[in-house]
Amino acid sequence: MTTSTATGTTAGTTPGDPAGAARPPRAHDDVRWLSADEQRAWRAFRDGTARLLDVLAHDLEEESGLSLGEYEVLVRLSEAPGRTLRMSELAGELAHSRSRLTHTVRRMEAAGLVERAPCLEDARGVNCTMTEVGWQRLVAAAPAHVESVRAHLVDVLTPTQMQALGTAMAAVGAALQAGCAQAAAAAEDRG
Repeated sequence: MTTSTATGTTAGTTPGDPAGAARPPRAHDDVRWLSADEQRAWRAFRDGTARLLDVLAHDLEEESGLSLGEYEVLVRLSEAPGRTLRMSELAGELAHSRSRLTHTVRRMEAAGLVERAPCLEDARGVNCTMTEVGWQRLVAAAPAHVESVRAHLVDVLTPTQMQALGTAMAAVGAALQAGCAQAAAAAEDRG
């Protein structure tokens, strides 16, 4: 019997179990396994999100040559004063690890889309600034990307569903951000 601890699914389910899953071993009695409705919702979210991000990435790459990550970096920089953000702030806004963002920005810098420079206010910090080439790539890519988002998400949902999705994911994002902030504060207290 194989149990997925993330969702509470179990291979080799027992017939007659209303949740469709065998009971987990005793060592996991404290786990709050997903109900059948929660399981369906979780899988729908997971599968829908994966498929949506795949098609959006494919459409964006084919149309503009940009990855979703590169596009999001350009969007965030375009909204910042002077089209500049500290790398740490950019990582926080994009919910990326610093190493993942550094890799993306390094690739974008080589393509002439952004530039990095030491932060004048804090010698330890590094600023990322969108170049004019980056701005032109964003302006060229945005219309097709917005159409892709609209076709594959916005127009598939009712306005009420779209609002509920935004509200739900904002709650998830806020909870995760709060957890990260608590973990960072605890690490700082220990250090």
